[in-house]
Amino acid sequence: MTRLSRVAPWLPFPKGTHHDPVRVLAHRDTDALRALVARDRVANVFVDSLINENNSAVPQSPGSVMLGFFEDDGVRLAAACWVGSNIVPIEADAERATCFGHWIVAHWQPHASIFGPAEPTLALMDVLRNAGIHAQEIRANQPLLTISGPPLVEPSPSLAVSQSGQFSEILVAAAAMFEEEVGYSPFLGGEGNYRRRVAWLINHGYSFSHNEPRGDVIFKADLGAVTRYATQVQGVWMNPAYRSQGLSAGYMAAVVLLAQNHAPVTSLYVNDYNIRARALYERVGFEQVGTFATVLF
Repeated sequence: MTRLSRVAPWLPFPKGTHHDPVRVLAHRDTDALRALVARDRVANVFVDSLINENNSAVPQSPGSVMLGFFEDDGVRLAAACWVGSNIVPIEADAERATCFGHWIVAHWQPHASIFGPAEPTLALMDVLRNAGIHAQEIRANQPLLTISGPPLVEPSPSLAVSQSGQFSEILVAAAAMFEEEVGYSPFLGGEGNYRRRVAWLINHGYSFSHNEPRGDVIFKADLGAVTRYATQVQGVWMNPAYRSQGLSAGYMAAVVLLAQNHAPVTSLYVNDYNIRARALYERVGFEQVGTFATVLF
């Protein structure tokens, strides 16, 4: 069982001061949050997509909040942090992320992960670790890659936007991808949320796949976040029966073209130790623009 410290060091501001720089954002903060996110449309694409979906700094998801770090006597929004099923820092350095971490500890509820730029993500985890909250895995070095022009290899003509009639097959492939990536089934604790997520991706045209004639998925990928500026590719998976056949580059090139129907910049982040995937993305034309980290609970 996770045990949290009961002592004062989780306070997010120094002793002797009266102003807490961290507070939950309200509807009136939406324009300031939009301006903050606009500093880096690629790194912040996940939160940017949420703001566009909700048209507000206030999340629609029950139990989720958007935190803000304010400077200049509480006037200027200098950083933010999404706190929901996942935790995502926005334009935060290590010091500001530490303050978010203290707030999160003081209001602790279980989270699936922390992800985002490496410096604030790891600083957040340091605070949680010091409070007795431990991670299942920390992936501290995940190159953030982008491509904004045509892919450097010929795209596979077989990849297409997934259709609703393919839901069952896409769900099986998505669950297999998830289990390979994090080591446990996405259906643990209930299948409904994951089914709804897969259906949402298909219904919005954010799921791409190529299936065998009998229906089994050969390759799939999703756009996990979409704005008019950038997309973020997630859920890339090749059926084991088709691996090591030289098919991945063509499929990823096709993913880029399909993603560019939504936004000019296509992004993704990859584990540094996945040498084959990194070589594949470089071959397709992706270039590193930053470094992410992910903490899995």
